[in-house]
Amino acid sequence: MNNQLIVILGILFTFLMTTLGAAVVFVFKRNISPKFNTFILGFASGIMIAASIWSLLIPSINLSENFGAFKFVPAVVGFLIGGLLLVVLDKIVPNFEPKNLTEENKKDYIKITKLFIAITIHNIPEGLAVGFAFGAAVAAQTDAALMVALGLAIGIGIQNLPEGAAVSLPIKGVTNSKVKSFLFGTASGVVEPVFAAIGYFLATKIIAIQPWLLSIAAGAMIFVVTEELIPESKLEKNPHFGTWGVMLGFSLMMILDVVLA
Repeated sequence: MNNQLIVILGILFTFLMTTLGAAVVFVFKRNISPKFNTFILGFASGIMIAASIWSLLIPSINLSENFGAFKFVPAVVGFLIGGLLLVVLDKIVPNFEPKNLTEENKKDYIKITKLFIAITIHNIPEGLAVGFAFGAAVAAQTDAALMVALGLAIGIGIQNLPEGAAVSLPIKGVTNSKVKSFLFGTASGVVEPVFAAIGYFLATKIIAIQPWLLSIAAGAMIFVVTEELIPESKLEKNPHFGTWGVMLGFSLMMILDVVLA
C-alpha cells in the first residue's frame, strides 16, 4: 500500500473510532434511566481519569527527560494550567448561554460544554502525537517506523471508542436528543485529524511542547471529572451505581492504555 495512503488512513482512523463510540447513543431506544445515567457519568469519569494518567501525565513526564531531576515540572505546571483554563471557561460560558434557560438548564448547559471542551482539548495532543509519529516515520523512510506510527494510530483509535461514548452518553442524559449527543461526541474528535496533520508537517519542531500540551489536557479533564461528573453521578438511592461506573471505566481505560502503549 502507498505510504501516503497509510498515513491518511491512520490519521482518519482515530476520528472514525471516536465517531463510532459516539454512535452508541443510537443503541438506546428510550431515554436513559436515572440509574443508568449515574452509572454512565461514573463510567465517563473513570475513563477520563485513567486516560489522564496513562495517556497524558505519564507520557508528559517521560518526554521531559531533558529537565533532569525536575522532569515533573511540565506535568505539574501544565496540569494546573489545564485546571485554570476550565476556571476561565466557567466565566466565559455563561456569556454564550441561550436565552430563557431555567436555573437547572443553565447548570446542564455549563456541564456539557465543559465536558465537550475537556475531551476536545485531550484529543489535541493525541492528534499531534499521531501526526508526529507519521512525520518522523516518513522522514526515516523505513517500513518499520511506518508500522510503529500505524500501531500508535490504531492504539489511540481504539482508546477513542469509549471516549466517544463518554462524551455522547452523558450529553444524551441532559439533552434527551440522540442526534445532538452524537454530533457533540463526533465533534470532540474532529480536532484529532486536524492536529495530526499539523504534527505531521511540524514533526521536527512540535516535540518540545508536547509534554506541556499533554499535561494541560490532563488538568482540564481531571477538573471536569471532579467538579462536574463525579458529583452528578451520585444518587440518594443506589449511590454505588456511580462509584462502580468510575471503577469499571477506569479499569477499561487502564487496560487499553497499558496493552496498546
